[in-house]
Amino acid sequence: MSAHLDRRQMLSLSGASALGCMGLGLTATTTAEAAQKTPSAIRYCFNTSTIRGQKLTIEQEVDVAAKAGYDGIEPWISKIQEYKDSGKSLHDLGKRIADSGLKVESAIGFAQWIVDDQEKRAAGLEHAKRDMDLLAQIGGTRIAAPPAGATNGPKLDLLEVAQRYHALLEVGRQAGVVPELELWGFSTNLNRLGEVAMVVVEANHPDACMMPDVYHIYKGGSDFSGLQAISGSVIPVFHMNDYPADPPRDKINDSARVFPGDGIAPLKTMIQTLAGNGFAGVFSLELFNPEYWKRDALEVAKEGLDKMKASVQEALG
Repeated sequence: MSAHLDRRQMLSLSGASALGCMGLGLTATTTAEAAQKTPSAIRYCFNTSTIRGQKLTIEQEVDVAAKAGYDGIEPWISKIQEYKDSGKSLHDLGKRIADSGLKVESAIGFAQWIVDDQEKRAAGLEHAKRDMDLLAQIGGTRIAAPPAGATNGPKLDLLEVAQRYHALLEVGRQAGVVPELELWGFSTNLNRLGEVAMVVVEANHPDACMMPDVYHIYKGGSDFSGLQAISGSVIPVFHMNDYPADPPRDKINDSARVFPGDGIAPLKTMIQTLAGNGFAGVFSLELFNPEYWKRDALEVAKEGLDKMKASVQEALG
């Protein structure tokens, strides 16, 4: 998309705004009204990047999430592939997860579905299909769809991106797995809430949805107030974390993410906004802090869950 929006894109952006106010039945919600929402419907998930540095097997990661008390787990596709390549049964892994009382709420993959090059994009859709097949075999029904392959280089036309996301959603339909359009704040493309919202609207698909992230909203330069225009029904999973005041936005990176409540993110008003807009999905703890990787994995998982729940409790009572 060029620096100056053409008329067609302006109309699409207007449609995204209208969706927030009419199509999904959103209304302005006061803090008091949001506070009346019960947090009981919200589920808590563990993204295994949080203990990535401990270099555990996926079975051990499942055990950590279960022992810490999470409702679900968000594994990385690479770990599932490693498990399969070792000769083990994905059915058995799925059973282990279910028997532990966990649900595979989402997963992290990096298929290049968004790129301009037609051959690479076709290969990216095949990559996504393989990832989804792996995920489905362990009981997963959602996967992150970030702008992998388009984080540098030119700014893509958002209507073209919407068509490509539609194609990815169709692959997901066949696999029984929904790709969640993921915001990446450091990326040239899909680094702002408004961009992601437009693509979700213009994808023209019943499964279209988004995956925001506290850190990435901040890193990309969007204001959290933008969540007021987005229905909670199109956010099945929200990556939860926090960020410090230093380093500043232009220098901060993933390694600076901290536990919810340990930074300066406006989590209270953000959670109230989400609840007021009907969010009843999953908060998934996603951190990449090397200091946490030096600690006991179960201790880190428990602290993360406690602080997520404390943030929700403070916001919603």
